[in-house]
Amino acid sequence: MQNRRVRFFVGLPTFVWLLLFYAIPMVVMLLLAFRHADANGDIGATWSLQEIRNLCNPIYPKIFIRTIWLAVTATLLCVMFAIPISYQLARMRPRIRNVFLMLIVVPFWTNFLIRIYAWKVVLHPDGFLKSIFVAIGLCDPDAILLYNSGAVLTVMVYTYLPFAVLPIYSAAEKFDFSMLDAAKDLGAGSFYAFRRVFLPAIMSGVTVAIMVVFIPALGAYLIPDLVGGASSEMIGDKIAQSVTTKRNLPHASALSALLMFGVFAPLLIGMLIRKWRQRAQGETMVTNRDVMKGAF
Repeated sequence: MQNRRVRFFVGLPTFVWLLLFYAIPMVVMLLLAFRHADANGDIGATWSLQEIRNLCNPIYPKIFIRTIWLAVTATLLCVMFAIPISYQLARMRPRIRNVFLMLIVVPFWTNFLIRIYAWKVVLHPDGFLKSIFVAIGLCDPDAILLYNSGAVLTVMVYTYLPFAVLPIYSAAEKFDFSMLDAAKDLGAGSFYAFRRVFLPAIMSGVTVAIMVVFIPALGAYLIPDLVGGASSEMIGDKIAQSVTTKRNLPHASALSALLMFGVFAPLLIGMLIRKWRQRAQGETMVTNRDVMKGAF
């Protein structure tokens, strides 16, 4: 009983924080989606389904699909790059490892907007990157590296890669690398040992990395707005436009609710699949135990 009270009071500040700054704002946002906007773009006094119906606008399915595609692709690329980086970091000597970890964290010391504008300089039609690509034959002189989905994806991967490296490295640091040597002694190849021994051991870090990259990537709006242009708009851009330019707060709430369900849907599906697998494994263990009892 005393332990329960201790756990309750220890977890109470976190619960209050989540309630005040996450749960209540989400409920308010959902409620605002069912109001109408007045002539000034503010929240009207009556309830309405008009903003929900406006989500059926033909432009939104294309933008929503593009948003999902860019977020999923950026997440997969970040995780693919983060796994070998984390593997090498975990195997480095502590002094060298600390230097590389500092280099990974250094971008957080600069303003997010400045980093995006730096990429605009790098991807500029007269920038050095295009000159290098043209010199080695990777692109034509008339090619434009800015204002397309490729530029958005590149900057998103650059921005969110540290968020993938840090949790995966945290899991890889606890891994016993002698297990890889043992797998090789038993006849496994390097890649097979890496895939069947190392990767399952760091899946907790990979799961966290997927969540912390996918969720902000899904709501990104500055990156597509500055380096993507009108042809690479994401749902986050439409929400920002509804708040600042069009001054339609209920419509912005409706779009935010749609984006929120886009985040929660894969998480809910993943939880259901995990529970289904655990239940299937439990039933298999019970069946095997009954078979063993019958055999003896």
